[in-house]
Amino acid sequence: MSESIVEQITKTVVENVTETAQNITTKEPATPEGVALAYGSLVVMALVPIFFGSFRSITYQAAQKAAGEKLDTVTSKDAAMFPIIASCALFGLYLIFMIFSKEYINLLLSSYFFFLGIYAMTQVFSPFVTSLVPSIVPFHTYTLVMTCTSPPSKKQDKTEGQEKLLNLAFSTHDCVCVALCSLIGLWYIIKKHWVANNLLGLAFAVNGIELLSLNSVTTGALLLAGLFVYDIFWVFGTNVMVTVARSFEAPIKLVFPQDLLEKGFSASNFAMLGLGDIVIPGIFIALLLRFDKSLKRGSYTYFTATFGAYLVGLLATILVMHVYKHAQPALLYLVPACLGVPTALAALKGDFSTLVRYEDSPTEVDVAPPPAGEEEDDGDDVPRRVTRAEARKEK
Repeated sequence: MSESIVEQITKTVVENVTETAQNITTKEPATPEGVALAYGSLVVMALVPIFFGSFRSITYQAAQKAAGEKLDTVTSKDAAMFPIIASCALFGLYLIFMIFSKEYINLLLSSYFFFLGIYAMTQVFSPFVTSLVPSIVPFHTYTLVMTCTSPPSKKQDKTEGQEKLLNLAFSTHDCVCVALCSLIGLWYIIKKHWVANNLLGLAFAVNGIELLSLNSVTTGALLLAGLFVYDIFWVFGTNVMVTVARSFEAPIKLVFPQDLLEKGFSASNFAMLGLGDIVIPGIFIALLLRFDKSLKRGSYTYFTATFGAYLVGLLATILVMHVYKHAQPALLYLVPACLGVPTALAALKGDFSTLVRYEDSPTEVDVAPPPAGEEEDDGDDVPRRVTRAEARKEK
């Protein structure tokens, strides 16, 4: 029985590898104009979510702080573990695609991304859809509240045993937006069209840059450095990343056809860019925008410089890939650009120490009370909670 299982796995692996090789070798060569259009479009689609996601991150964090909610940030430990977790997930997907039928796996993944995509698109496109909704649709707001009630004790008030599970405020215009986004999601599920894929991918990228928060530049540098090694290993060292990218039918990459001019919207020879090559540098660039805001100089020097460095790094990736006809790890070019430019700029402007110490949400640490006999401010021995910056000053 074990021999038959091994034979079946070997057969499936050979079929998948052969199919991938045939798909690569049977593509018609693209024209120079088609290649330029495809890569130019990918560059624009990469820059747009970084720009808007960065500014949306400022609004999001301000709203969180105003509501008194604690920001979920990527810690140094998270940054150090991320490349390892990503490697395990990538290799796991590779084995799954090599062993099982791609059709069933992609159907399951597409169903998951369908619901996730509707939410992401609604968050991003809601302001635009609301402004376009005709006056025939009245604007009404609703609130959906779900609570869980536990039996109150004799000493408790009836309301004290209630736990709020959901408190969702929405409007009729939001319902219109959800309906339109659901149609786009169905279009992707049924047709797997590249336009629908890109709409979902752009929404994911904007949401990722807006909601994922790096608390400090050192954490961002650690994350980028780890993924720099991760990207090089899995692209140059193995064929795992390329195989998964070509087999994984989910909106986790932006694509644009190189034969669009010849075949129109039915084109099939795609150039692609993974969302990770947008979101990971994007959250670092968004952090630098917030750093610019904290300086209160009325300019976005670090954001603009690093945004331009990202563009140069992305163009370098495309140029090398086109010259050598081989997939390139984009972070090989993006990480040095996105780390080197702001570091050099900070050194020139005398902001290096300020940049390194900057934190979006200063981390609180416990400070022990002064020893007995020493002067105390408030007379109690309860440890005070101060930020790390304040602790450094006290030392």
